[in-house]
Amino acid sequence: MTTADDVDTYRRHAAELIRYATVLVGPDDAPDVVADAVLATFSSRGWRDVANRRAYLYRAVLHHSASHHRSSMRRRRREDRAVALVPPPGDPTAPAVDAHRALAELTEQQRAVVYLTYWEDLAPAQIAELLDVADGTVRKQLARARDHLRRILDA
Repeated sequence: MTTADDVDTYRRHAAELIRYATVLVGPDDAPDVVADAVLATFSSRGWRDVANRRAYLYRAVLHHSASHHRSSMRRRRREDRAVALVPPPGDPTAPAVDAHRALAELTEQQRAVVYLTYWEDLAPAQIAELLDVADGTVRKQLARARDHLRRILDA
């Protein structure tokens, strides 16, 4: 059962959670992922005992985005098998950097770390606290994401 305190918590953090989810799953699906994560969180037994609710909600959005991504990948594979792929219009040899595609090639955790670092301007220690991981994990994921994006941009 959702309480007035839950509604207040959602109102305080909804906009930042949707921005965060936008980087993880894209602008079309971000509000749905946040809604699913928040509803699941509010109905969980342990929610009342959570000390840092903001961090808990960030982790819930990360986990729901990973689930969403897996589901989308399964759907995409089914669709690809059912329909012949049409080559993109224009010159196929012309290089083009698509930021959304480049970010989509990162893992969910790498996208989360990149977003929180560059868009929310958080330090690795703050990100580690939000995602409930070690500071070294944040630094390692950010380094891997940077390397991956650098390879894409250099190609």
